[in-house]
Amino acid sequence: LAGDPVPLVNGDVLEFGLCKDDNDNIRPGRITMKPTTEQCALIKACKVGTTLLIEDGIMEVKVLDKCSDSELKVQVVRGGKLKARKGVNVPDCEIDCAALTTKDIEDAEYLLQLDP
Repeated sequence: LAGDPVPLVNGDVLEFGLCKDDNDNIRPGRITMKPTTEQCALIKACKVGTTLLIEDGIMEVKVLDKCSDSELKVQVVRGGKLKARKGVNVPDCEIDCAALTTKDIEDAEYLLQLDP
């Protein structure tokens, strides 16, 4: 999202999915996330009826349809102004993804090798 925040209006139905390419940014009618391991697992774990909380729960959407393992149709329950790089939480969903990324583990191993 390069410009102004995108308004999410209560009751609106939107696409919610992983970025298809570098130009697939958040815009009216579409919420996108970078296709990281964690975000892929988040979308894959969602089912119809799943609640997604955006920006620490300020905004809320509910899954209406699971189009694929990378795309959802959602309805805005609690709207607001969506800016880029805001967190998404799925409190009622168990995500099949390690808590630590490969990079986290590599960083920890490096730090353990340093002298105190």
